[in-house]
Amino acid sequence: MFSFSLAMSISPGPVNMIILSSGVNYGVKKTVPYVSGATIGFTLLLLFIGLIFEQFVNAYPALLKYLAIFGSLYIVYMGYRIACAKPEIVIKKQVIPKFHQGFILQWLNPKAWLACVSGASIFSSVDSYTPFLTFVSIYFLVCYLSLLAWAVLGDKISFFLSSDIRLRIFNVLMGLLLVLTALMLIYQHV
Repeated sequence: MFSFSLAMSISPGPVNMIILSSGVNYGVKKTVPYVSGATIGFTLLLLFIGLIFEQFVNAYPALLKYLAIFGSLYIVYMGYRIACAKPEIVIKKQVIPKFHQGFILQWLNPKAWLACVSGASIFSSVDSYTPFLTFVSIYFLVCYLSLLAWAVLGDKISFFLSSDIRLRIFNVLMGLLLVLTALMLIYQHV
């Protein structure tokens, strides 16, 4: 649960890039409201998907196994894409992002939807809400800290990601972490 949450939260995506840009341009303190909005928005999206998903699992118990395998295969694909991503980050001047913008963007962000559907399908149980709620709790903390790390990165060490080689290493490590998590999950469901 932790490795899935970390890889999905800290890997580059639209929300992370906005946070990085805000950290570079305005500092951590002015970026925290956006980080908070994005984390709360994502967590509520995850709960929404997970609780609706639970209704389908109760009606069709075999669905969970197939969705877990499909979700794991998609995570392998995302891990591959992240590991092979071109090492470039474009930082643009923008308006200071607000709490509500972070919240709303998560509900519009395809990466967030895919992470929620994959995570809910993999970490839900027919027998209890406990595994899913544990996953939501872990994801909330990991997501908040990961997004905050992007703000700190932008504020304190933006030069670190300006190096293609360092960004490439970061992408490969995050991609491999996703692939290893997915392979472990596929093994558990097969």
